[in-house]
Amino acid sequence: MELRVDRERCLGAGMCALTAPEVFDQDAEDGRVLLLDAAPGPRERREAAREAAELCPSGAVTVAENR
Repeated sequence: MELRVDRERCLGAGMCALTAPEVFDQDAEDGRVLLLDAAPGPRERREAAREAAELCPSGAVTVAENR
């Protein structure tokens, strides 16, 4: 799994940071998403990251599955 974020698309809703705080944070200056872990390892983090991508209202968080 590889995560990508589009900070230009981000609205600063914070759903990603609330859902997966080990993977995402919010920039203190502009409130936009910060990616802390682009390739989360533990299963729990991967599941939380997928949920965060689904909950993102702007679609700024995307998940690419590694094969």
